[in-house]
Amino acid sequence: MENNPSSSRTDRKTIERNRRNQMKALYSTLNSIVPHQRPMEATSLPDQLDEATKYIKRLQTNLERMKERKERLMGIEKPDADAAAATSSSGNSSGTITTGLRSPQIEIHEMGSALEVVLTTGLDFQFMFVETIRLLHEEGVEIVNASFNVVEDTIFHTIHSKIGDSGSDHDASARISERLKKFGQDASAF
Repeated sequence: MENNPSSSRTDRKTIERNRRNQMKALYSTLNSIVPHQRPMEATSLPDQLDEATKYIKRLQTNLERMKERKERLMGIEKPDADAAAATSSSGNSSGTITTGLRSPQIEIHEMGSALEVVLTTGLDFQFMFVETIRLLHEEGVEIVNASFNVVEDTIFHTIHSKIGDSGSDHDASARISERLKKFGQDASAF
């Protein structure tokens, strides 16, 4: 085996050139992914890396903020140091904030062929409104009006409906009332 310093130097140069080309391609890929403030300007490599770093940090911050918002909207309990300090003086030392964790309640008012359903839920049981409408449609009930009001972490849904014109309105009304009450009890178990 011959030890030729010239070929060794050429191999190192080729390896280094390949490494630089690969790094250049990776920087180019990174640069193409990151949105730019000044798209027309040519930016130096350190500036591109700095911009990419800032962009990733902004994404991480936005992700955390969105996770917190999702938890707030879904009514998930979350430890909160300020709440723990505030509640410890009042005797509640759990240190959690409870938002929207309210068992659903269904009230049914029958008035002849008219049926009024009042659904009271927390923010964590919003799906119940849609399911109540679905259940009424399955029973062939005509929805006349549906509305809702939000008070802090409680949602009040009111559904005005009309049961068919047949003589068995009372039977249909009783069956629907029973199904709605069972649905409310089943949902409360969650």
